[in-house]
Amino acid sequence: MNIKTNIKRLLQYRFCLSRLKELGFEKVYSYTLSEEAGVSPEQVRKDFSHFGIKGNKKAGYEIDNLIETLDEIFISDEIVNVILVGMGNIGKALSQYKGFKQVNMNIIAAFDIDPSKQIKSFGIPVYPAELIPEMIERYKVEVAIIAVPSLSAQYICDNLISNGIKGIMNFAPVILKVPKGILVNNINLSNELQSIVHCVSKKQRESVK
Repeated sequence: MNIKTNIKRLLQYRFCLSRLKELGFEKVYSYTLSEEAGVSPEQVRKDFSHFGIKGNKKAGYEIDNLIETLDEIFISDEIVNVILVGMGNIGKALSQYKGFKQVNMNIIAAFDIDPSKQIKSFGIPVYPAELIPEMIERYKVEVAIIAVPSLSAQYICDNLISNGIKGIMNFAPVILKVPKGILVNNINLSNELQSIVHCVSKKQRESVK
């Protein structure tokens, strides 16, 4: 089982459950949740079973109980400190995203080689890259976000890992090479958009035939 894919689906279920709750629903069945999340009912039940989440096939799941259980799995009682490397357009957007704090994740600092960005106000302090080791050690950081150009992404990645980072969310358009045991989530925005465009175009061509 691909644990990372499984976790992503659980987080998607969490999002769908919150939406259903806002619409006034109190209970949900696996087939309803599967339609919302875009998977099969069997996959929903299998994912829940893997994490020990049990429900009644006839009575369904209590939405509040499900949300509470998923929060216990994913949301730590303690604040998780994260650092951000790169304050270009993506970095700026991420630094101002309010959703991180809602799940107890806090971007404590950002880093950029441009001195002009180090004196601007982005809501979080911006430091030169030389201070990365010090900040990781001071705030016990284990997770980082990379939002730098592709040419410098691997160097930044190696630097982060050598200083104790265990997990990376990578927005640079390059596949990072990391040692075994290091978690990396590569997010290529252009690829994501291109895949959607391709699928839409393919469906349109098929509908014409």
